[in-house]
Amino acid sequence: MSIFRQYIAPLLVVLVFLIALVAVSARIFLPSDMAAPAPVGVLIRSL
Repeated sequence: MSIFRQYIAPLLVVLVFLIALVAVSARIFLPSDMAAPAPVGVLIRSL
């Protein structure tokens, strides 16, 4: 159990942090229209 607490758990925390950092910073490289938030309005199309 001490191996998990000393090595594996901190490694998992760092990996989750790095994945989140890459996901957030990837928005810098997206085109400006894709980096914008999604529109809130609802489009209703008749079939």
